[in-house]
Amino acid sequence: MNPPTATLLISCPDQKGLVAKIANFIYANGGNIIHADQHTDFAAGLFLTRIEWQLDGFNLPRELIAPAFGAIAQPLQAHWQLHFSDTVPRIAIWVSKQDHCLFDLIWRQKAKEFTAEIPLIISNHPDLKEVAEQFSIDFHHLPITKENKSIQEAQQLELLQRYKIDLVVLAKYMQIVSPDFINEFPNIINIHHSFLPAFIGASPYHQAYERGVKIIGATAHYVTPELDAGPIIEQDVARVSHRDDVADLIRKGKDLERVVLARAVRSHLQNRVLVYGNRTVVFE
Repeated sequence: MNPPTATLLISCPDQKGLVAKIANFIYANGGNIIHADQHTDFAAGLFLTRIEWQLDGFNLPRELIAPAFGAIAQPLQAHWQLHFSDTVPRIAIWVSKQDHCLFDLIWRQKAKEFTAEIPLIISNHPDLKEVAEQFSIDFHHLPITKENKSIQEAQQLELLQRYKIDLVVLAKYMQIVSPDFINEFPNIINIHHSFLPAFIGASPYHQAYERGVKIIGATAHYVTPELDAGPIIEQDVARVSHRDDVADLIRKGKDLERVVLARAVRSHLQNRVLVYGNRTVVFE
């Protein structure tokens, strides 16, 4: 394993000397910076940065890093997060009936493409219970109707607390998450298709085929109360042609959804995503 590191994600009003102030905090405490990236959004007047350093030889104990940096961040009016590389996040995957994103995330986690635990799968249908059992992951079937939605969401929140979940991934979970739930648990990533032109409602791939689209895509984003309009983390597209039938479009769409969702989850878990407003900076 690599030596443990600490990462700061910071956004604050742009001003002179910010890079020096942040880097000097690490240098003055004996830290060795191994990654540093930054971006200035001139339209928003914001400076955004990700900086990672080795904890070996760092003079401050972990529990004192946050209060020490907080004293620097406060006069800068900074919003910031502190993460440690040896903290293993816990993911809950929510699904309905489609299994392609679920299998892909589990495979990538087993292959150690990203560091996380997946102790919990929640579904509004029983269809994928066997997948959970195959990989020894706890499965909870919580059917959702208009009448029981608030009750079931309370149960979902209780499960997230019981399993100490850090991130929810909606891996083709075909239900709308309520604003009340999002307010209680905002760390949610969703994946959905993206068509140019856009098609909504039932059978989007059939609509796209009838329209003769030449590009299909997928978008992974954080979930907000406004449906499918949260800050975008990752996107990709694939070209299609007149030779592709509906089955080809669905196959290519699933391939895109797998890859785009995996990239988004990996970027989040590696603390490379900084949200500001309804936008993101994704540091390489």
